Amino acid sequence: MEYSLKELHARALKEGWAVPHFNFSSLSQLNGIMDALKEMRSPAALGTSEGERKFLGSKQALSLVRSFREEGIPVFINADHHKTPEAAIEAFDIGYDSIHADLSKESFEDNIAGVKKVVEYVKNKRPEVEVEGELGYFVTESSKVYKEVIEIPEESYTQPEQAAEFVKRTGIDRFAPAIGNLHGIAANKPVIRFDLVEKLRKELPDITFVLHGGSGISEEDMRKLVKMGFNNIHISTELRVAYTDALRKELNEKPDELAPYHYLDEARGAVRDEVKKKLEIFGSAGKV
Repeated sequence: MEYSLKELHARALKEGWAVPHFNFSSLSQLNGIMDALKEMRSPAALGTSEGERKFLGSKQALSLVRSFREEGIPVFINADHHKTPEAAIEAFDIGYDSIHADLSKESFEDNIAGVKKVVEYVKNKRPEVEVEGELGYFVTESSKVYKEVIEIPEESYTQPEQAAEFVKRTGIDRFAPAIGNLHGIAANKPVIRFDLVEKLRKELPDITFVLHGGSGISEEDMRKLVKMGFNNIHISTELRVAYTDALRKELNEKPDELAPYHYLDEARGAVRDEVKKKLEIFGSAGKV
């Protein structure tokens, strides 16, 4: 049976698992992700941020993901963390399956206005395409490993009453809150506000909840978040670390190797192994 991304998210919420979302910025990374998805029979969303999309080429990234979907694995490409309505609309016009309009750094009203603009544009042309909005903000910006301890100020967390208003006024399909999660991996373990998650789910019982900054969150906490209704989880930094560490090791051990498909193979495998671990935790394995 073929599912749309919206149908997959609804199924995951009903059945108590999460659709994984993995970012990629090279073909070898994408191949590693796909190796795991094929082996574990899992659907997924595959993301490119604005920077990743420009580096890869928007049409090229789109075509790569579609080529894998044609092989029978339900994978969809998401325009991840597009910071202006114009960038989000550009990705949609190119043909992306899903749009994340991340205006969380803007004021509450400007966030609503910008995301609503994207929703109206998208839904008038292709109603099946999901649009995601984000409320609350992360104190880290980059998907990297931080050596320092990261403290989260209270005002950065998503407020439940505002969340309900935000979803209603924008008309989004997916909602990404700030609950103690971080972009990247900090020196300290993220402290997830499960009390806040419970309140948010009470206010918004049916919408897809998206967890950004999934890297660095413990397996125990991740399983609990899935159980509490996070049915879409993003992982990027941990894949980048696995890929880069394996690539550096290969280049150091084989300084005379010039064929990229030789020294990239280990990096591809490292990504595959990391993705397989996540699929088991998210409960998406075997859902194809």
